Amino acid sequence: MKYLTVVIMMLFFTSQLQSQTYEIGAYLGGANFIGDVGSTNYINPNSLAFGGIFKWNRSKRHSFRLSVIHADLEADDANANDGRRKARGYSFNNSITEASLGIEYTFWEWNLHDFKSQVSPYLYTGLTGIKYDDFYLNARDVLTRNDSRINMAIPMVIGIKGTLDTHWVLALEVGARYTFTDNIDGSTPKEFDGGQNLPSFGNPNTNDWYMFTGITLTYTFGRKPCYCSF
Repeated sequence: MKYLTVVIMMLFFTSQLQSQTYEIGAYLGGANFIGDVGSTNYINPNSLAFGGIFKWNRSKRHSFRLSVIHADLEADDANANDGRRKARGYSFNNSITEASLGIEYTFWEWNLHDFKSQVSPYLYTGLTGIKYDDFYLNARDVLTRNDSRINMAIPMVIGIKGTLDTHWVLALEVGARYTFTDNIDGSTPKEFDGGQNLPSFGNPNTNDWYMFTGITLTYTFGRKPCYCSF
């Protein structure tokens, strides 16, 4: 909580805004689901993911980052490597929207006011809010959509970014999201069923994951930062 408080306070510390450097742009890539339905391959994008991103470059090594990304997560047992899943034949399509706030750390110094070409790998983590639909198995043994729900996830992202010129930055990244739910795929309906005892399946000891693999293109603006001690 202390870490999150620092992030929020700095993002809204408006008296320093005019002396910093920012990036704003778009995210485009693919998404895939890892859970109790479909393939268990971690990097296996099978649906479109898109959104927007904003960064506040607070020093030469770290940035505060806010992003909003939407995707339709698709999973089908027909694409699984496990023969038991193939025989079972479950499938679903669940729209998910995430809003993520956290810190991006660069391995090498990143100074957008140094007009030389720059490239650096980076890591990102923070806290993510997700909106998705609950699912459950109906009487015909088909996964069926229920009401929408809001939950949390932890993002773990690795990427590499480089400047295209003095105002544009292109990045490629792969990111896993560990969610605080096991019912994006309908395998654990007890999270919402209120005692209806809807059928569950799969491994009850592991929560769902999803992955984003894509690129960001951001435009930089703002006055040269002071990069004072922080």
